[in-house]
Amino acid sequence: SHPLLCPPGIKCGGVLSAPSGNFSSPNFPGLYPYETECTWLIVVAEGSSVLLSFSHFELEYHDTCAYDYLQVYNGAARDRGNLLGTFCGHSPPPPFSSAWHVMAVVFRSDRHVAKHGFAAAYKKDACGGQLTGLSGEITSPRYPESYPNDAECRWSIGGASGGGPLTLVFADFQMEGGQGCGFDYVALFDGPTVAAPRLGRYCGSARPPRTISSTPHLLIIFKSDFNIGGRGFKAHFYSAGECQEVFTTIKGNFSSPQYPNFYPNNLKCQWSIQLPPGYRVKVFFLDMELEGRSSLTGGCDYDHLSAFDGGTENGSLLGRWCGRESLAPVTSHSNRLLLVLHTDRNTAKRGFSISYVGVVPMNISCTRTDFHIQIPVQSLAQLERNRIYLGTPSCAAQVVGRNFKIHTRFDTCGTESQRRNNTSVIVSTLYIDFSVGDQEDVHQYEVQCEPKRKEASVTLIAGPDPSRLSQAENLVDAQQWEREAVDALEIKSQDTSDIVFISICILAGLLMVIAVVGLVLL
Repeated sequence: SHPLLCPPGIKCGGVLSAPSGNFSSPNFPGLYPYETECTWLIVVAEGSSVLLSFSHFELEYHDTCAYDYLQVYNGAARDRGNLLGTFCGHSPPPPFSSAWHVMAVVFRSDRHVAKHGFAAAYKKDACGGQLTGLSGEITSPRYPESYPNDAECRWSIGGASGGGPLTLVFADFQMEGGQGCGFDYVALFDGPTVAAPRLGRYCGSARPPRTISSTPHLLIIFKSDFNIGGRGFKAHFYSAGECQEVFTTIKGNFSSPQYPNFYPNNLKCQWSIQLPPGYRVKVFFLDMELEGRSSLTGGCDYDHLSAFDGGTENGSLLGRWCGRESLAPVTSHSNRLLLVLHTDRNTAKRGFSISYVGVVPMNISCTRTDFHIQIPVQSLAQLERNRIYLGTPSCAAQVVGRNFKIHTRFDTCGTESQRRNNTSVIVSTLYIDFSVGDQEDVHQYEVQCEPKRKEASVTLIAGPDPSRLSQAENLVDAQQWEREAVDALEIKSQDTSDIVFISICILAGLLMVIAVVGLVLL
């Protein structure tokens, strides 16, 4: 028998809200129809999770499941950040536990090759379960109502393909207290079983600290005794690779979890950059695509990236971004900067890629004829003085007391005169060479002096990736520089020709005077 296109009356997809039930592909156990798409939304009581299993599974095979496939999602949204897996062929999907009380299942067939399809069963799990998604939410039974007495729940999190260490964050926590947490408690284990090292045991009303496992598995046990309860708890977990990082090197780069693939939902990631005193942190946004702005408020209310000065979220906000934007670099006012990524339950995007570089503390001044540059030795303690030079290596810094110093005249060390904003300025490049072995790493700063006002300034022009960063920052219009250089050459050549012409005139005049005097004497 040949499969047909899905007839209008056939049952395909829908909302399943009973505590348990079964569903299957159209025509099962016969061949499923061509060009069919079905979505089942399973919704159970809040605070519970959905347990899903497959008793039969046979779809057309393709190595990336590009033809016929079945997809399982955490939550209602068909969103790559919520995707638990895509399946085809003859191997049935593993049993799934949703990370909250909603799960979506999508079946799709193309216009060629039909198989017998699948049969699935689901049931509400009061608490606990095997959670394999990259991110999710768990709550105590009946949360936020008081949890039942004599309950015991186990959530085993992990096993996601490519999953790294797991992070668990408690958003709310209120349970019966007691010395040693012997009555009601939540216990965390660094692995899939209670034989793994224990990460903590918590009770009372103080929120447990953020917990990061050392393996891709985490076991959470909730237990209540025969009396006295509480609101319970609500916690988020995510397996996001590098999501909590601290950087202390002078330069670095990082990206959102799984970049350039879609980041997981339900994240709070933090990147802390901590440099030596006196430094500032300059951040370059190489690529960014997050969920867009709210159509209601116009703000970044969903997924967003924030930068804070001073290294904590209590510091002043340097910026908050979302959507797809090309951003100018951001510089901290202190030696610490914190970047925080928040993602909500749905609509994931590509994320971001960021580079940063430490802006070396330095004091630049100038007179009408000289540059004075001073850098504390402790800021560049590991560098020899010849690694710091102005224009050319022959103009290296000297060590004077506790400072590297460069004192040079404008007519040396690669300085040049330019016109900017109709003002004559003297410009040179300060090089600080952090290279180690074969790893070239030279940071460049443009130093500038306005001799008339004796005003000096310095700008970082190249850090982690000079070509991309100078391009991203667009510090100087190169064509304008070229035009000014050509103008300067023309002015110089014009000045030279004028001098030659005047010299010839003077010489001719002198010769005429000598000739006249000679005639008179004769």
